[in-house]
Amino acid sequence: MSCIRFNTPAQMRQLDSLMAQPALGAEAVSGFLSPEVTESKIARLRSMASDRNPKIRESAALHKHTPEECFLSLAQDRVESVRVCVARNEATPCDVLRLLAKDASATVRSWVAVNFFIPNDAMNLLAEDSDATVRALVAWKMSLATETETALLAQSLPN
Repeated sequence: MSCIRFNTPAQMRQLDSLMAQPALGAEAVSGFLSPEVTESKIARLRSMASDRNPKIRESAALHKHTPEECFLSLAQDRVESVRVCVARNEATPCDVLRLLAKDASATVRSWVAVNFFIPNDAMNLLAEDSDATVRALVAWKMSLATETETALLAQSLPN
């Protein structure tokens, strides 16, 4: 299973024609790109999360529909790259991100630091991390938030 989507020219033409139909619009496109999540798909993700091959577990760790209970076991995987994939996934539950913020691997903690949905308490923990790269990523992410807040404030002020 690949996380990369390749659309052929024929598929792109089909998408363009569907988008041009006002009755279908974005609904047709989203249905084309994201098939319905079925019980069999969830069962397949559960199976992938416990596969012997770490590359298969990585794929499950990156999927947005992976069941919550699988994220916890994947976050405790002995293979660092699997834990990195959990840390990168924006669908990872906050409690699992908190757990990964204490991971032995600085690489895993770095990915937690840049996850958009990291809880504040985990971010504060990583701000005092023993690894300089993790601390630098936290500072960088905080500077982005400050820049955004400043820009929003400037937009709201009368000219």
